[in-house]
Amino acid sequence: MEIREVLRGDLPGLLRLYEQFDKGAAAEMGGPAENIWRGILADKNHHVLAAFSGGRLVSSCVLVVVPNLTHGGRPYGLIENVITDEDCRQQGYATALLDYAAALAQSAGCYKLMLMTGSKKESTLRFYEKAGYNKTDKTAFIRWL
Repeated sequence: MEIREVLRGDLPGLLRLYEQFDKGAAAEMGGPAENIWRGILADKNHHVLAAFSGGRLVSSCVLVVVPNLTHGGRPYGLIENVITDEDCRQQGYATALLDYAAALAQSAGCYKLMLMTGSKKESTLRFYEKAGYNKTDKTAFIRWL
């Protein structure tokens, strides 16, 4: 297992993985996706992390470090788009990625790390709790735009 930040050439594998969120959920290769990708890669606070098996991208999550004027000016981290290929689940990829993201957030000086999941599956919620996240400290709301 290799865990690292993605590189420019990892976009096709990442989009292929994102299709497992929902068909049509991933941006299509081409102009718009590549422009978005360049912007993400240029943003020092935006970290797309990936796990590879045999050179194939099999799991990913995004860590965004948000500058902040509270908590002594310490930033906080947001985790999004946690996904593991359907054929590679229950093998530790997402756990390794979340640990890597936490270490990266800590090295950036973050005072907390937050994530939300759209899943209501008890196994998914237990997975995040086992990874060190709790569902009792905050209440999350979402407004779709």
